[in-house]
Amino acid sequence: MIYLTGDTHGNFWRIQEFCKKTHTSKQEDIMVILGDAGLNFYLNKTDHKHKIEVSQIPITFFMIHGNHEERPYNVPGYEEKEWHGGIVYVHPEFPNQLFAKDGEIYDFNGKKVIVIGGAYSVDKEYRMVRHWPWFESEQPTPEIKEYVEGRLEQAGWKVDTVFSHTCPINYEPRHLFLPFIDQSKVDKSTEEWLQTIEEKLDYQKWYFGHFHDDWKINKFQMLYESIIEFD
Repeated sequence: MIYLTGDTHGNFWRIQEFCKKTHTSKQEDIMVILGDAGLNFYLNKTDHKHKIEVSQIPITFFMIHGNHEERPYNVPGYEEKEWHGGIVYVHPEFPNQLFAKDGEIYDFNGKKVIVIGGAYSVDKEYRMVRHWPWFESEQPTPEIKEYVEGRLEQAGWKVDTVFSHTCPINYEPRHLFLPFIDQSKVDKSTEEWLQTIEEKLDYQKWYFGHFHDDWKINKFQMLYESIIEFD
């Protein structure tokens, strides 16, 4: 089985309970986390401890890049390998923790799934003032965008599903915007770029996280604490 859920931010309790209840296994089952897994956040022994704990959960994790975490290729120890038709990043010590490469198209049960991670942190200034973790690599670079569009060009701009962290700007859940955040100061470049992709792309379903709620609109489904089966 393949399951989907939203941001975990290092807290995998709900997934542990789910896997215990449904009797999942690392060999047969996959849990997709739509960004901000929180395993490359502190970049110290705390992360290592969390990875050990997650390695004991009986499922294979496939994680999209969020905004509150470092990209795995900037963290020592990660290697590239081919998995389900695309490239993933994996640390040899934690083989059940796979990080997607933006722009790769994976085969999930015969369906083509493209991954597009990254987003802007609306709490960026707050974090930097307090010396909390903030990652310059949070949003897709021009090189990543070029790679994503190149892979879609090769696919004839047709896939079955999109996994992303944020969403195209026309589908932002504005009812969830924090009232104390000045939206005019929020960098929407990733959402604007995703909108250009959405308008050109032939697809069936788009899943994303980031906004900390569960919500559906048209072909889009936003996940946070819910765990659903991949259709």
